[in-house]
Amino acid sequence: MGDCSAAAAATSAKLPIPGKRNILITSALPYVNNIPHLGNIIGCVLSADVFARYCRLRGYNAIYICGTDEYGTATETKALEEGCSPKEICDKYHAIHKEVYKWFNISFDEFGRTSSPQQTEVCQDIFKKLLDNNWLSENTMQQLYCDTCDKFLADRLVDGNCPTPGCNYDSARGDQCEKCGKLLNPTELLEPKCKFCRKTPRIRDTNHLFLELPLLKDKLEEYISTTSVSGGWSQNAIQTTNAWLREGLKPRCITRDLKWGVPVPHENFKEKVFYVWFDAPIGYVSITSCHTKEWEKWWKNPEDVELYQFMGKDNVPFHTVMFPSTLLGTGESWTLMKTISVTEYLNYESGKFSKTKGVGVFGNDAKDTNIPVEVWRYYLLTNRPEVSDTLFTWPDLQAKLNSELLSNLGNFINRVLSFIAKDPATGYGSIIPEAEFVDSHPLTKALGDKIGNYVEQYVEAMEKVKLKQGLKIAMAISGEGNAYLQESQFWKLYREDPPSCAVVMKTSAGLVYLLACLLEPFMPSFSLEVLKQLNLPVETQFSLSDEKGEVERAKRPWEILPAGHKIGTPVPLFRELKDEEVEFYREKFAGSQADRKVKADAAAKKLTDKLKEVEISDGKKAKKEKAKKSAETKTKVSAPAEAEISISRLDIRVGLITKAQKHPDADSLYVEEIDIGEPQPRTVVSGLVKYIPLEEMQNRKVCVLCNLKPAAMRGIKSQAMVLAASNNDHTKVELVEPPQGAVVGERVTFQGFEGLPDDVLNPKKKVWETLQVDLLTDKELVACYKDLPFTTSAGVCKVSSISEGTIR
Repeated sequence: MGDCSAAAAATSAKLPIPGKRNILITSALPYVNNIPHLGNIIGCVLSADVFARYCRLRGYNAIYICGTDEYGTATETKALEEGCSPKEICDKYHAIHKEVYKWFNISFDEFGRTSSPQQTEVCQDIFKKLLDNNWLSENTMQQLYCDTCDKFLADRLVDGNCPTPGCNYDSARGDQCEKCGKLLNPTELLEPKCKFCRKTPRIRDTNHLFLELPLLKDKLEEYISTTSVSGGWSQNAIQTTNAWLREGLKPRCITRDLKWGVPVPHENFKEKVFYVWFDAPIGYVSITSCHTKEWEKWWKNPEDVELYQFMGKDNVPFHTVMFPSTLLGTGESWTLMKTISVTEYLNYESGKFSKTKGVGVFGNDAKDTNIPVEVWRYYLLTNRPEVSDTLFTWPDLQAKLNSELLSNLGNFINRVLSFIAKDPATGYGSIIPEAEFVDSHPLTKALGDKIGNYVEQYVEAMEKVKLKQGLKIAMAISGEGNAYLQESQFWKLYREDPPSCAVVMKTSAGLVYLLACLLEPFMPSFSLEVLKQLNLPVETQFSLSDEKGEVERAKRPWEILPAGHKIGTPVPLFRELKDEEVEFYREKFAGSQADRKVKADAAAKKLTDKLKEVEISDGKKAKKEKAKKSAETKTKVSAPAEAEISISRLDIRVGLITKAQKHPDADSLYVEEIDIGEPQPRTVVSGLVKYIPLEEMQNRKVCVLCNLKPAAMRGIKSQAMVLAASNNDHTKVELVEPPQGAVVGERVTFQGFEGLPDDVLNPKKKVWETLQVDLLTDKELVACYKDLPFTTSAGVCKVSSISEGTIR
């Protein structure tokens, strides 16, 4: 499973380059048993992505490694809940994670999985070296055993009261208390309960292997004391690590009584697997080996490679104590972490984000709103909990969008480009003017000095991984630009002092480009749009290299864009978020995911009841009409006039692909089993092999046209059609996706069009063909019939990236 040997052979793999800064970046591997929420996203993958993009901006040779953490108790538990195998759970949620991060524009160099053969190989090799070097011991430990379930209970299969004085949390897990953060052993819990049957388990002896942390203490403390200073570890990482050292290091169990994990290659422990927190950090290494077979040039090259790691605060001891100890114990020259960047918790409205309880906004939720990805990234990064917990609230998101992005940044860029784009009688006809006599324009010279200082501060902050400060500095440049425009009164200069106006506008246009450059790590889609409006190639690589003198050139923004360059068409970059939208989202995402499902089910039932009423009413009316007809009009009754061709005649429903596989007799076709709310799933044949990988077809909601006449396709009868959008040249195809909260089987509706669909569309009447020409995606990626969105009880249906495409 998860073999990535093909990827390892890729010619595009990055390797360290002698003489350059080689930076290896990892973010904590997100656990694969659920959908990531916004707290997870800012805590690791988004923060690491910003730093990776910054490193590329500076010309460093950087590689960003991440993937899903797939082994362990939580996966087994989730598989039990959903009635499937751990492998099926991992396949399902890996695809979901990958899609969420793709939407958030996370620029991994490799996004892999810990359930790969490479993981087993690397993990077992490290284990054998630890064993050979006598850093492991065998010991009998007491573990909770459930007689009812007839099995040992791993730490996450038990919960109970936290034993930490003053905490008293009554839902502490067997490995860690979510409330106070204390790491636990399951036997320490007060009033423990088995998660399967809720009976009280008993303590029983079992043999396990332990990593002898006390014997590695000297090596570890030397590494920590040196690197925490030279690497500028964040204060919360230092505090957590020192707390572990003060308490005294203890042997740490590295095996578990489970089936789903890396097998222990030892005769006495062959029925056990490695503890997930022993093998999970090794996933960074194994996933790198999927990127390149020469992975040791990254991971066993401490002289030439700097390792930066990003995570939430609950992951710190495993990265500053456990993982370094593991690598030190092998006796090999590993690339150990230089810098660790740790976040506190991002809380949601009045409580905590929680995957297990379904509280908060999740990655797929953000995707289903009409709020663009650059706004989500900006808000999360301005709210990054770097030194203390921060709070997500909808009014705060609204305030930051409307006042900072729209009124500050968007306003500055639009004012500059719109003025340049005016016709030559009132502007510059879209041509960047020549800026002469800059030396005799003190306001512009002063601005250049300010901007130069800001850029130097930006670089200093970002080098220290102070991402929030770096973003704040970049936005301050936009504020300076607005002040510069106001103070220069360029609209007066245009008439009264044209040469000075040209200086102001060329300088301001340079600032627009500079802002797009500095903000690219934070909002890449925003920067891409600015490039388009500047009429610069979208392939343009932003650069802020010392070698090319680009940091120094920022002091002279009037030199950034050449005179005579023709810009593109300016359009507003941001849209105001209104009060009623904020209230809608607050209500929509209130409570837990379970609460939301209850609401969605109630709405779907109400819709179904209404449709039944219409059906009954129409049936009674038809009977009355029939009774009035005379014998002479029987022919007309049996052959009524053809109904008007309207979108209400299509039976488009929310479906869930429960299984997808290649067609046995056609390389270009998939065969899907799709649940559309009927007793049996429908078989659907789709020509999507060329466009959508098989793994991305699994377990996803789609829009299904259910009343086409069934047709045999290469020997298999297709009973419906999955709707997908394509771009103009049909080189790209994406599924039309309902919101995550849409109810399987509910009908997709269009405002103003009511009535029941045809039982089966008559192919001779060309109903589908007539309506299909008006099915499209708009600029906001919403699927529409003409200008009416595909609507469900949970919101509108969308595609990932194809705007103004055709749907079929």
